[in-house]
Amino acid sequence: MIPILLIIILAIIMVVMALVAIHHKNLQVAVVASGIISLFASVIYVFLAAPDVAITEASIGSALTVGIFFYVLNKIRHEDSAN
Repeated sequence: MIPILLIIILAIIMVVMALVAIHHKNLQVAVVASGIISLFASVIYVFLAAPDVAITEASIGSALTVGIFFYVLNKIRHEDSAN
């Protein structure tokens, strides 16, 4: 019963974070919200007995994608300030 309740709570938080990522004006907040979605998805995959998918989602979805987004945002800001 507890894992099902935890999965439902995580899914609700994921939906809220998706709405934050879509509607927030600050791009950094939107990127962090998408990383949180990915992190919670990996926790749900662990509860669903798919640890290989959870590890992949945590490493690629949470870490690498968020890192690339922040790198690109930083590059765009430096190019805008140079012009």
